[in-house]
This record gives sequence, structure tokens and C-alpha cells, in this order.
Amino acid sequence: MGRILAVDDELDMLSLLKMMVEGYTDHQVVVTNNPLEAKELLTKERFDLVLTDLKMPGMDGMELLEFARQQDPDLLVLVITAFGSLETAEEAMAKGAFDYITKPFRKEQLLLAIDKAMRWRELVEQNKALRRQLEGGTP
Repeated sequence: MGRILAVDDELDMLSLLKMMVEGYTDHQVVVTNNPLEAKELLTKERFDLVLTDLKMPGMDGMELLEFARQQDPDLLVLVITAFGSLETAEEAMAKGAFDYITKPFRKEQLLLAIDKAMRWRELVEQNKALRRQLEGGTP
């Protein structure tokens, strides 16, 4: 079970994301429609994945992506946008986004992207634990 932070200025989208993810996976979803609150949550709590909208008032998804990656370089960020373009997709991936999804999206598309991200996160953590064991530390 992983912890996911969903950030979107549209409350309906947040409700949909939470319902989809918690209804079809065992992951826990924390939601906020305020990207500044998301920054605060990222400094206080541990998350495995961030789902963020691209365009939001106060702070956009690119800024949140950069902040999240500064807080935890292994934290995975999935950018979701209704204003998708090749340029923003390239920028998001260059800044370390795990994936980039355009709205409207199908439930299966989102769940597959989340599953891939969580499996990747698990592999990274296993790799770190094995590396510590090889170096003589504790797992």
C-alpha cells in the first residue's frame, strides 16, 4: 500500500481521483486543492507518488514537481493536464516527472500509470536496501 498526494484546483477532479484510486487499488490518497498546502504536506509527511494538475492558481504543477523532487529525489510525480502540449510534456519529463497524462483520461490509463509508478518506487527501495546490505549496513 502506498501513499499518494493528489493536487488539483478542481474539487470534482480530486473526488474522482480519490474514488478511482482508492476504489481500485489499496493505495491511500490524500487530496488538496491548494498547491501551497501540498508543499507543506510534502515537508511534513511521506508520500510515494504525487498526482498534480499542471495549471493551478498560486503555483503550477511544474513548480510543485520541482519542489517535490527537491524534497525527495526518489518521489515520483505524475502530471495531469487538460492543456497538454509537446512542450509541457517535454518540460515535465526533463524536470523528472514519471509520467504525463492528458485530460480527459480513461480510468484504466490512470490506474496503469499509478501501478507502473508504484512498482518503480518499490524496485528503487529494494535496490537501495540491497545496496546497503552489500555495503555492510542494515537493510
